[in-house]
Amino acid sequence: MNILLAEDDAVAGGTLLALLKAQGHDVTLANDGTEAWALWQLAQHRVLVSDWLMPGMDGLELCRKIRARPPGPYTYFVMQTIRSGLGSFLEAMQAGVDDFITKPIVPEELVARLEVAERILGLREELLTLRGLLPICSYCRRMRDEHGAWMSLEQYVEARSTARFSHGVCPECYEKHLRAQVDG
Repeated sequence: MNILLAEDDAVAGGTLLALLKAQGHDVTLANDGTEAWALWQLAQHRVLVSDWLMPGMDGLELCRKIRARPPGPYTYFVMQTIRSGLGSFLEAMQAGVDDFITKPIVPEELVARLEVAERILGLREELLTLRGLLPICSYCRRMRDEHGAWMSLEQYVEARSTARFSHGVCPECYEKHLRAQVDG
């Protein structure tokens, strides 16, 4: 993954940089929140691991600025801090933070959290793809799948989601198609 790391402590930043690169990630290191904001605006990294307490712009302000931007590719935000307790956790979540990890960082915990980030970002991409335009015949309303086969709308949706259909007849279609048969 393409990760932006915002950490003002040189030793902690170097350690995390080495850990993330050893996991195969592309990592950009920012020395504070202001630099991270500038770098994020250029590349809109998919994952941002940020210290909470930094000079200039702290991690919460950085997260709020990212969340205030117009919709685009989602950035999964992991806040790292020495702060603990429910109040800090809730404050971070209200700012838009996706995950929260306390210092000192346990490498295995960070790796696990980044695996979760990758899963969530993958699911988000899949959802956005499904929300896009669907290949539908404008006459019969059948759907074309990824192999070019045509199927009913119901078959298409049921094969790709947990949705199930319960059929009925709206009042307009009842009048147009069924009333004559029922009354006749």
